[in-house]
Amino acid sequence: MDNRQLVDLITKEVMKVLRENGLLDEPYSDGGWSGTDTSLLDLTSKEYKDTIQVTDPENQLAINAMRRSTTARVGIGRAGARLTTKAMLSLRADHAMAKDAVLKAADENILREMNLPVIQSQAREINEHLTRPDLGRKLPPESVDFIKKNCKMNPQVQIYVSDGLSNSAIDENIREILPALMDGLKHRGIDTGTPFFVRFGRVPTMDVISEITGAEVTVVLLGERPGLAAADSMSAYMAYKATVGMPESRRTVVSNIHKNGIQPVEAGAYLVEIIEKMLQTKSSGVDLVL
Repeated sequence: MDNRQLVDLITKEVMKVLRENGLLDEPYSDGGWSGTDTSLLDLTSKEYKDTIQVTDPENQLAINAMRRSTTARVGIGRAGARLTTKAMLSLRADHAMAKDAVLKAADENILREMNLPVIQSQAREINEHLTRPDLGRKLPPESVDFIKKNCKMNPQVQIYVSDGLSNSAIDENIREILPALMDGLKHRGIDTGTPFFVRFGRVPTMDVISEITGAEVTVVLLGERPGLAAADSMSAYMAYKATVGMPESRRTVVSNIHKNGIQPVEAGAYLVEIIEKMLQTKSSGVDLVL
């Protein structure tokens, strides 16, 4: 048996196992695999994860309701003392998406489409960004100069976008949340600064940006640390007159912004209400009463 025949044999066996575990839309065929088969289900899709794999549950209605109420891994069943093949493949697919969200770069085409110029923190590349969060909190002189020369000074609200720990969050949500937020503030007569994108940014980078721009309220739309339930979740951190070294308790945050959490457009409208309240009360974080 040559290598080609061996690969064909292994491929047939793998496809057979996938079919038996419900991972193929079409019945298995012994006709070989052409490399163009598109019938595999998306292992990370909600439809795939919604299936209950527990055999003969004591309360089927209860486990179905639990499955619908959470993105956690509920009712995945087991094969002896181990996960089923279906559950293991889904777990590994979600883990791969989480890693990709951290390590890949934000889509440059989307940033250009949203008219977001790019600056960078003091972290020089992705590994330094992950291992030196202190550098992500600071801006190099060239980034500071860019803001001073190209951005409106002393706005009521300064909004910017940053990768944080999930570029997938930027790619999936920014087209919807940023226009909703900017238009909502404009409709209420609130003056906004010039939006931009900070590569390798951290939450406290907003404190530096607040001091540079002189904004009353600073808002960062930031990629959250991805998990196995969502790799594209975004958070919005806000603070009234943020300053370097201020306590974290002065920040207000809205998290879990993504297609299966708080919808981006809905989140944008909600952020407008919070920002307006901040400006009225001149407070944020634990001092802000919503």
